[in-house]
Amino acid sequence: MINTTTLYRSLALILLGPLCFGQYRFAIEDASRKYNAEVTVEECQADACRNNAAIILFSKSGEKLQTLASGDFVMYFEKEAKPSSTSVTTLTHGMVHDDPVVFGDFNFDGTEDVAIRNGSGGNYGSASFDVYVFNSTKKQFVLSKELTEIASSYQGMFDVDSKRKRLTTYARSGASLHYTYEYQVIPNKGLDLVYEKISDFSDEKTKVTVREKINNKWIVRKSSK
Repeated sequence: MINTTTLYRSLALILLGPLCFGQYRFAIEDASRKYNAEVTVEECQADACRNNAAIILFSKSGEKLQTLASGDFVMYFEKEAKPSSTSVTTLTHGMVHDDPVVFGDFNFDGTEDVAIRNGSGGNYGSASFDVYVFNSTKKQFVLSKELTEIASSYQGMFDVDSKRKRLTTYARSGASLHYTYEYQVIPNKGLDLVYEKISDFSDEKTKVTVREKINNKWIVRKSSK
């Protein structure tokens, strides 16, 4: 069955092509053990870059591996920058808020995956990401619908706990309700929500409700402090 989301993005990349984007180019060399990336983005100012972008992935030896696309790439600089339209700017750690290209083993299969910033569609306008996992058979990155959903519905990119093999996400409702969710990655099956924490700061005492799935049953604990 064809993944229509991947097909549409691939077609958009072919039809638009990186040459129709602006000539603002950025090199990312310290985000991954295995890969480097070059980002070509359509629009840049002193505080941010945004809109269409092409993300080219390279091996550390310089071999071009794959090109991914973002229709709503966003990159905010920590300090005012001077993006060049004539040369490649190297992005170092700490230069931007919410790293726009994130590498990591998101499905705990021993290979690095990659997440690409695609808008601000998360909780309260948080960063949202398209997540691509490395397919060892195809030797390329493929879009993960499940991982993209949890990287786009909460507050930014999820945290990765390699020891416990869990992904942690956060959300809030107003100023008083804060949520924490943990997903377990089940090989060949997908994600399973196994932990929820709700912290209610609306009263003098903080009320905390924890729901945890243990032996396939939900256990509820409540406390206040």
